[in-house]
Amino acid sequence: MAGCGGDGVPVERFETKFAVLLRDDLAPWQALNVTAFLASGLTAAVPSAVGEPYEDADGTRYLSMLGQPVLVLVGGKEVLTAAHGRAVARGVALAVFTSDLFSTGNDVDNRAAVRAVPGGALDLVGIGVHGPRNAVDKVLKGARMHP
Repeated sequence: MAGCGGDGVPVERFETKFAVLLRDDLAPWQALNVTAFLASGLTAAVPSAVGEPYEDADGTRYLSMLGQPVLVLVGGKEVLTAAHGRAVARGVALAVFTSDLFSTGNDVDNRAAVRAVPGGALDLVGIGVHGPRNAVDKVLKGARMHP
C-alpha cells in the first residue's frame, strides 16, 4: 500500500510496524543508547526487513539498514508496564531494556539481569515492538511521539 508524503511523493505503507517506547525520564544519552539496543533487537528478529546495502556515487559501500521506519515514542513508567503486558498478551515481538542494564557491561550480564526478575516486575526503561500495524498501535496505547 502507498500513500503520499507532504511533498506529494508516494510513500510506502507497510503492513507491519517497528516501534521503540522509551520511559520519559531518561537522560538524552540513555534514551539514545536504549533506542540503539532495542532497534538492534528488532532488526535481529526480522532479518527480512533489512534492505540492500547502500552505495554512494563514488562506489563506497555502506551497511544495510532496516527498510522501514522505526517510530520512537515516550511514556511514563505505567505506560511502559501496560504496553509490555499488552505486547506479551498479543504475542507481539518484544525487546526489553531495564534500568538494571545501565549497570552491566556485557550481553551475558544483561540477560542475567532480565532473567532474575519476573516479567511483571521488570523496571522497564524501554521496549521495542514489531508486528501488524493494528496490534502495535494497540500495544502502544497511551504513548506519545518522542519530541
